[in-house]
Amino acid sequence: MKLLLFYVHDFWMKPHSKNLEGAVDCRDELSAAGAVLALVHAEPADDERRGKVATKMVKNIKWVAGKFASKRVVLHYFAHLGRESADAELARELVEAVAERLRGVDYDVTVTPYGYFTEFKLHVAGESMGKVFVEF
Repeated sequence: MKLLLFYVHDFWMKPHSKNLEGAVDCRDELSAAGAVLALVHAEPADDERRGKVATKMVKNIKWVAGKFASKRVVLHYFAHLGRESADAELARELVEAVAERLRGVDYDVTVTPYGYFTEFKLHVAGESMGKVFVEF
């Protein structure tokens, strides 16, 4: 698992083109302010340790969110952080599991449309903790 976390003052995205057959049709734009944007790259080895991976994702996201007193999160699957990517279904399931766990502790969670290339803009905080990369 590779996770790139940004604390964003502002985030906006819209689907550009579908890249995964079977993805739900979506053209809606999304935006968030004062949120942790998590770019998630699942790897094949994550399949055997889904529970641990999801737990570490939640802990890291909550840690960054806590640095900015935020309870808002945007989860975006981003298959460009490593050489090997997990099966698309595993990646989607991990993102959904993390979203469910965060919602269970009162986080406002948005999951970007799965299976799309997207256009986006972000305004990232300047503080050191506004940009965090973790790999586990």
